[in-house]
Amino acid sequence: MTTEQRRILVIGIGAGDPDHLTLGAVKAIRRADVFFIVGKGPEKSALTDLRHRMLAEHAQAGHRVVEVADPDRDRRPMDRSDYTSAVHDWRTRRADIFEKLIREEMTAGETGAFLVWGDPSLYDSTLGSLTTIEERGTVAFSVDVVPGISSVSSLAARHRIPLNQVGRPVHITPARRLSDVGRNEDGDIVVMLDAHESFTGFEGDDVWIYWGAYLGTPDELLVAGPLREVSDRIRQLRAEARARHGWIMDTYLLRIPEPDAEQA
Repeated sequence: MTTEQRRILVIGIGAGDPDHLTLGAVKAIRRADVFFIVGKGPEKSALTDLRHRMLAEHAQAGHRVVEVADPDRDRRPMDRSDYTSAVHDWRTRRADIFEKLIREEMTAGETGAFLVWGDPSLYDSTLGSLTTIEERGTVAFSVDVVPGISSVSSLAARHRIPLNQVGRPVHITPARRLSDVGRNEDGDIVVMLDAHESFTGFEGDDVWIYWGAYLGTPDELLVAGPLREVSDRIRQLRAEARARHGWIMDTYLLRIPEPDAEQA
């Protein structure tokens, strides 16, 4: 192996609004020689198209783009151990693809970049797959991470609310673990990756929901209010949006209101 390392940039590009690229992200894009775009099929081509638009606006002349298909992943309902195993298998197959890209599509001393939806540190597998490659020791490269605006931050901004109530924590969870969190009397709950409308389990409680889908995009949807009053509306919007686009990405905050509390 050559002693001159390749460099990998993992760049958070925000939740969908091209204007949410940070100055750090723009500078990082301008540094890269080659961009690796992981496609998720024709149904989610809008995610790939946005990346291409960002590169057309910000990347240096002469940059290269290499597109690969994301490996299939078993998303059927399963227990926790099966789910963990399925994710590990998917990340390993991703690592195999990324390793080949780094080895075959970059020369020593070049800089490659992955444009990551939202923020690379929050429910994204790119860093985990790159760590797997580093542990193999088969190709030398360094990694720099540029944080991005997450869907969580975008959700709060679009609803014009703080994520936290005074002196109280915020619990962020994938929907499959929402039942474990329960009502969470000690704070609010941010739920991501909800394919099964898990919020319906809280309809009988005094809970507010701040819901958003396709945040930052022209297709953005927002609903807020007491969950028991707006739950049907959210379900209707989700069904219509999924039928129209073939996919949906939504995030929401569940909050036990404290009307007399001053927001931090």
